[in-house]
Amino acid sequence: MAMRVIDLGVMPYRQAWQVQEQTHEQVVAGDEETVLLVQHPPVITLGRRGDIGGNLLKSAQELERLGVELVHSDRGGDVTFHGPGQIVAYPIIRLNDHRLSVGGYVHRLEEIVIGALAELGIRGFADPKAVGVWTGVGGATAKICAIGVRIRRGVSLHGLALNVSADLSGFGHIVPCGLSNRRVTSIAQILGPAAPSLQAVSQILAARLRNI
Repeated sequence: MAMRVIDLGVMPYRQAWQVQEQTHEQVVAGDEETVLLVQHPPVITLGRRGDIGGNLLKSAQELERLGVELVHSDRGGDVTFHGPGQIVAYPIIRLNDHRLSVGGYVHRLEEIVIGALAELGIRGFADPKAVGVWTGVGGATAKICAIGVRIRRGVSLHGLALNVSADLSGFGHIVPCGLSNRRVTSIAQILGPAAPSLQAVSQILAARLRNI
């Protein structure tokens, strides 16, 4: 099945959201399915389950002083952080064409990331109680990829965020995905000097997303 991959480079979250919406309309109308790849400047997004008084640990004013944007998103999930060094992938696909339910689609994204990590020698796994992809670090469980989607008119929006070489201190502004007992990690943190470039990881992930 034809699917194009477009790398948007580094783009502010709201601008990329507009690109998503435009692409979504095109795919709904029957155009080629598309995966958008992007890195965002530092931004915290609140999903439909998130709220200012919940798992956000700093006020909007504090975040502004730190140069971190705050955006209310219409994706699923709670709160997450995006920043440079993190690959954000927005697959915009017609779920019926892939015979996927919403839950099946989320699990498929998890499988894709787990497969990409395996190519790098990292064991990732899904947790049936917490959406996303996890790995073991120092005997503890840590999240390496967040997932939050929305399905509208049968076509997906939003997607996944894989930590490659991101500055993880940004996650200190939140309780990631509302799970206070879980830490966050990255490919660079796990592999150290042997870690591949963000571009190399992006190519591995894109190849797997094309075959969603």
